[in-house]
Amino acid sequence: MKNEKELYLAYLHDIQRYKLLSAQEEEELSRKIEDGDNVAFKKLVNANLRLVVSIAKKFGTSTKFSAMDLIQEGNLGLMTAAKKYHYSFSTKFSTYAYAWIFQYMLRFVHNKTGMIEIPHRKEELLRQIEGAKSELRKSFGREPTAEEIAAFLELPKEEIKSAVSCDFSYTSMDVLCSDDGTETLGELLPDMTFNPEREYLEKEARIDVADLLKILPEKERIVIFGRYNFARHQRSATLREISESLGVSAETVRQMEMRAVKRLKLACAV
Repeated sequence: MKNEKELYLAYLHDIQRYKLLSAQEEEELSRKIEDGDNVAFKKLVNANLRLVVSIAKKFGTSTKFSAMDLIQEGNLGLMTAAKKYHYSFSTKFSTYAYAWIFQYMLRFVHNKTGMIEIPHRKEELLRQIEGAKSELRKSFGREPTAEEIAAFLELPKEEIKSAVSCDFSYTSMDVLCSDDGTETLGELLPDMTFNPEREYLEKEARIDVADLLKILPEKERIVIFGRYNFARHQRSATLREISESLGVSAETVRQMEMRAVKRLKLACAV
């Protein structure tokens, strides 16, 4: 059995036998295709197979897909172009076909590219596992186990399980999923951004802390308020920032903080 590279080289060799066409020949073939001539259609397609290969090479440098997969899709675009091309168009067929070939390849890449990227080796292994599952289902008449898949592919069971753990599926949030078909998946998912119980408990905790801070002297209260960011700024205030606002040294602020924390601990212990 030929590998991917051998198939690609054999294909390149095979399409070399089709000669390129002149503008006049393209026009003649287009007229015949309009009349339903299938031979003319095949001739126009075959003469432009090398165009598909050249476009696939450009795609191949930026995607993980094989050249033969891209060529296969590009050939579908080429055949569509051959059906739609008309001799009255003021352009060469290759120029017209380029857009169709590119579109088919681009659609193939988008459809085959997952929303979550996984390593190429694991992606290839997942394809092998799916192929093995299909073969084993035919033989067993049931879903094969990980051990049976591993034996079929001659790979360690742990490697199969690791690859399968990377497999995933996704769906649209707008898909209808209720019994009466009126609610979407997104509407049935709980909103985790708002929790009334948590909001209430946090509010009560802030009130309790505010009451507790009242036992502190004013300057110590300012220090604790800034150091523990009770004002909910982007960050807590530094010793230097508080010292500048109080007109004392940073060391004094540090000592005030230690005394305030000790007072609060004693108050909580009572």
